[in-house]
Amino acid sequence: MKLVCLNTLTLCFLIVKTMTFAQQASPAKPARTVIAASTVFDGKGHVLHDTRIVIEGSKIVALDPKASPVDYDLHGLTVLPGWIDAHVHISWSFGPDGKNVNGGGTTQEAAYQTASNAWATLMAGFTTVQSVGSAVDAPLRDSIARGQLPGPRIITSLEPLMGQGAKTGTPDEIRVWVRKQREGGADLIKIFASGGMRQGGMTLSQEQLNAACDEAKKQGLRVLVHAYRDAVHASTIAGCAQVEHGLGATDDDLKLMAQKGTYFDPQAGLLLKNYLENKEKFVGTPFFPTTLEGFAPMEQIIPMNHDVMKRAAKVPGLKIVFGTDAVAGMHGRNAEEFVERVNECGVDPMAALVSANSLGAEALGMADQIGTIAPGLQADIIALEGDPLKDITAVRRVVFVMKDGVVHKNAARHTSAGLKR
Repeated sequence: MKLVCLNTLTLCFLIVKTMTFAQQASPAKPARTVIAASTVFDGKGHVLHDTRIVIEGSKIVALDPKASPVDYDLHGLTVLPGWIDAHVHISWSFGPDGKNVNGGGTTQEAAYQTASNAWATLMAGFTTVQSVGSAVDAPLRDSIARGQLPGPRIITSLEPLMGQGAKTGTPDEIRVWVRKQREGGADLIKIFASGGMRQGGMTLSQEQLNAACDEAKKQGLRVLVHAYRDAVHASTIAGCAQVEHGLGATDDDLKLMAQKGTYFDPQAGLLLKNYLENKEKFVGTPFFPTTLEGFAPMEQIIPMNHDVMKRAAKVPGLKIVFGTDAVAGMHGRNAEEFVERVNECGVDPMAALVSANSLGAEALGMADQIGTIAPGLQADIIALEGDPLKDITAVRRVVFVMKDGVVHKNAARHTSAGLKR
């Protein structure tokens, strides 16, 4: 288009501004994508057959068996919402010397490794993760949200509150700390209410726990609690949103969580098996045994974790979410926790999958955004080769990954981009 300026530069400028405004006032229509599938798990426990998922921009707008043209044909695969891992440490990696680096670091190499962890996690089918325990998570969260790096959607607590009894602070001081975390950009609060797996006793008093969880609610934040034994009961009484680990929880503790609506995230065995497989890399690093022999007790704890998971799965109404506690050596292997829960603990395969879909989204307060394949929600969609209800190891074979309507992985043998039907 040729623009003729009449007499004055001012008039020319006004014409150009008017044209620009008109263009901005009529934004381009979001790109439309149609996925055809023979088997769709909707994320809530239902199975849909022979349907098509219609996406506009980043959101699902319809489920229409007659929608066309088809852009991705996923017939013969199992299609389901992108998974949610409710507990990871995305910046944990093995450093240049091969040793574990807790919480990553600020070097360029550490930054590259953290970005690599995010990519591996996304490629494994996890489109959302809750990373709890490091301030370096925030820049990664923001870069991914801005589209500068590929990776899962990240929810982060930034720094955790390390429970040390009186040293942690008075209830009022803990309230101040919670408010500072919110001001610093935390999406949730993470606190340690007890020591490690083999260490007994609570590290926070009931009053301190009450203050942390109450103040977080006032600030619109959830509280995730690292808790073993007595701390499980205390955290539930305090009204905290989610209890992690739970080794030593009694049947009464599990029933109380169900009554209170507390989300429970026990790990079946992937975490400890990872430590044992990589003990040479973890030995002598912070929070880990100083000798290889010190890792032996972990083998004895795995059956104890299985017991907690088995008992929890039998409690009516208990909301068990999917969390791996993914550290160095586990990023991209998160789905192995499904295999552990189903094959070693007898968890129903569909229940295991729902724990990482709609239930996981509910725990994060994001049920209206992710976790289900339904109109109005984000287009986070993955596909597996095989049927995980018949063989849970199908979760290892993720061949298609879409997040926010963008395809990041398409290795499906049955997929034909641009297929017209």
